[in-house]
Amino acid sequence: MNKEITLEQLATYETAFDGDRANRIAMDAVTKNGVNNAAVRFENAREMRHTFNISLEQGDITNQKQSGRCWMFAALNTMRFRIIKKLGVKTFELSQNYALFFDKLEKSNYFLESILETLNEPTAGRLVTYLLSGPLGDGGQWDMFANLVEKYGVVPKEVMPETAHSNNTSAMGSLINERLRKGGYTIREMAAQGKKIKEKLREFACTLRTAYQNGASMEALRAKKDDMMQTIYNMLCISLGKPPVKFDFEVKTPNGFVRDLGITPQSFFKKYVDMDLSQYISLINAPTSDKPYGKTYTVAFLGNVAEGRPVKYLNLPIEDLKAAAIAQMKDGLPVWFGCDVGKRSVRDGGVMDLNALDLETLFNTEFTMDKAQRLDYGQSLMTHAMVFQGVNIDDNGKPNRWRVENSWGKDAGVDGYYIMSDAWFDEYMYQVVVDKKYLTEEQRKALEQEPITLQPWDPMGSLASVR
Repeated sequence: MNKEITLEQLATYETAFDGDRANRIAMDAVTKNGVNNAAVRFENAREMRHTFNISLEQGDITNQKQSGRCWMFAALNTMRFRIIKKLGVKTFELSQNYALFFDKLEKSNYFLESILETLNEPTAGRLVTYLLSGPLGDGGQWDMFANLVEKYGVVPKEVMPETAHSNNTSAMGSLINERLRKGGYTIREMAAQGKKIKEKLREFACTLRTAYQNGASMEALRAKKDDMMQTIYNMLCISLGKPPVKFDFEVKTPNGFVRDLGITPQSFFKKYVDMDLSQYISLINAPTSDKPYGKTYTVAFLGNVAEGRPVKYLNLPIEDLKAAAIAQMKDGLPVWFGCDVGKRSVRDGGVMDLNALDLETLFNTEFTMDKAQRLDYGQSLMTHAMVFQGVNIDDNGKPNRWRVENSWGKDAGVDGYYIMSDAWFDEYMYQVVVDKKYLTEEQRKALEQEPITLQPWDPMGSLASVR
């Protein structure tokens, strides 16, 4: 057999394609309308109804616009739920821009610290290449958000509203990434000059051979890092505005006017959100052979706040994730979760279901990878964070569809809400965050294990960042 595609083979392919009339119909439909529009199943809309016997109600739908801040929006939406309930107001929104500012600042510091930690790694090696690939992305994880809130608190949206660059983060992120990559280079270059460095960087060897003799201490490196962080802080202030240290909180409620003058963001969180973040843990479903159930996991070089708690997961069967999420919602609290939102989902109507698209018939082929295989072979991973606001339990006590609050504005889905089938949950749900009190005794005991450290590029190291 030939390695290359021959002209004779092409002719054979074309003849076979033209021999099936369904191919011509499919080609006409897809080329005009796109794959998803052509593959939408009409009957699916009737099967996936937006009715739920457990349903939570909260304020207006939020909109992350052209940014990858879904994880922030989802987390803040679980927190504003408590404020709405406490104050008795119809809606409320916390500042996503405030969280964004400190996430970018902390991620910048985390990246530069990672560069310092990997000084003896080759610049062209997999680890440093990975670190340099995206120093300041929008994405994040629950534990990363918890670190921000525990350190900086939260503020109402009107205290630090959105800006042009918080709504559309690409331009700002590109500029800061450029500075961070340059900073990473500078720090590594200086360290290679330092007398304490025992091994010179392979990729810089030619450049640094002479400079190596000139010397630079770790103190000099950290002083340089501090200068870099001042630059990053300035850029963030110019792009996003200065975050408040104190502010006046005033709001009209059904029970009267609330006025809280000169309150700090940390005090505001404690007083009005009153959520013990240390009790909230991430459950994941990763059915791959390298991640046994009942074990805890973390990911190397994944984080934002250098001194904060690391990302930590407990890997459990999918039914355990469902049980914990349902238990929390039965108690009247929403659930933050992470999934692969782009798979088998339709924005028009907000349907996430394995039967929403008939891709098999459209392309006359089968897609046979299971969940573990999709993870192992890079076909699927957690991409987007949203909030469960309800679930429908059938007569047998089993969930059959889930109510999802998205952060793409009220025009996405049905008034901003999506519906997820339980079968879709099985295949494309990867993470839920719940209070540990909703776990079994055995699961809580498993949380005490020292986590197994995964490589930075492991699929469980993915960050929710879909725009």
